Amino acid sequence: MGKIFRFHTDVDTDQIIASQYLLYPTIDEMKVHAFESLDPEFANKVQAGDFVVAAENFGCGSSREQAPAVLKALGVKAVLAKSFARIFYRNAINIGLPVIVCRDLYDHVADQDDMELFLEEGIVKTAGQEFTCTKLPAQMQKILDEGGLIASLNREDN
Repeated sequence: MGKIFRFHTDVDTDQIIASQYLLYPTIDEMKVHAFESLDPEFANKVQAGDFVVAAENFGCGSSREQAPAVLKALGVKAVLAKSFARIFYRNAINIGLPVIVCRDLYDHVADQDDMELFLEEGIVKTAGQEFTCTKLPAQMQKILDEGGLIASLNREDN
């Protein structure tokens, strides 16, 4: 069970982590600035196991890998949106951050609602309602379970 942090349509990677913070040497130094232009207190409020829920085209803009990385570093359990920018989606899977298409969720939740995600079943429960989301293919689920693409590939080599 975690809290929802709700964001709008077309959240771009510069809104997730602004370009001036890419100069910092580590993700831990960057993460405190996540969503700074949209919610200056986000990094202080989000807890491990919380969720980002958004409308259409989440993660559009540049291909910076730091955007999903700062969310994962802050403990975000998953990002659920009506749709994702393709490169953000791929980068998130590569680092082991679940990104789930859930078309109906956004219109039925509010910021700070409690939510529970059943990732393997493709089900979300919140506010007394249950939503069906896109289930990840088995291979993609395996990559997430192993901590991302590189970790998964390293395991296969052993």
